[in-house]
Amino acid sequence: MELRFDKYEGLGNDFVVVGVDFSSIGEEVAIRLCDRHLGVGADGVLFAGVEGGRPYMRVRNADGSSPEMCGNGVRCVALHLRRSGLVASNEFELDTDAGPHLVHVLDDDRVRVGMRPPSLAPSDLPLQSSEPWLDEPISVAGHDLRVTAVSMGNPHAVTFDAELDRQRIGPALERDPRFPRGVNVGFAAVKPGELELAVWERGVGWTRACGTGACAAGVAAVETGRAERGEIQRVALPGGVLDIRVDGPGAPVHMTGPARHVFSGVISL
Repeated sequence: MELRFDKYEGLGNDFVVVGVDFSSIGEEVAIRLCDRHLGVGADGVLFAGVEGGRPYMRVRNADGSSPEMCGNGVRCVALHLRRSGLVASNEFELDTDAGPHLVHVLDDDRVRVGMRPPSLAPSDLPLQSSEPWLDEPISVAGHDLRVTAVSMGNPHAVTFDAELDRQRIGPALERDPRFPRGVNVGFAAVKPGELELAVWERGVGWTRACGTGACAAGVAAVETGRAERGEIQRVALPGGVLDIRVDGPGAPVHMTGPARHVFSGVISL
């Protein structure tokens, strides 16, 4: 079987984008495609197309798992669908496993996304707790830290505590039994004019950028009084900057950032 693909990246978070049905590429094939030595190399595989008149995206991570959502992936798929002519407008709704997202492909290959409204409800993450976590003191891998738990359609745990052993806490918190489906772990720091963020991504590991993680960090900053609601937060990740705006309760989080087509190819499976 020969598979045609396109390689995209958003702030260094890179993807293999394919137009085949999600069920045709299982965990094992996704792992092979994402292998940086024996495959194309990527943080995940994005399945993109139009079905019943509705643009869609589905995701497999580099470890073969299937997350509900990928913020950088949404921008890449939006650009791909527009570049390939599968959609006629620069603004359209993109269906994902976390619900529809309104995307707008801008002239400079930046993409603005209306992400789904965030939730702090434990049942939406899911999180085994009777109350939301807002700077909740917990202990992980022998370290005490404070965590805010946010769902962006996928689960996030954000801490603003400094001087942590991130190499131990990231993977340990990802698999903490209080998060029965795992969790993405964001290490945030408020700096003059921006929010610095590093993310241990569920099913991927350390990533150069995480779109939903940047949104979750912006939400956590607002909900804990570290940032103002409605202001643009510059979230600086290792791969670059995303602009995040958190509006009123129940409103979408707005994310704006780059997406880039890297190359096209064919691989024999």
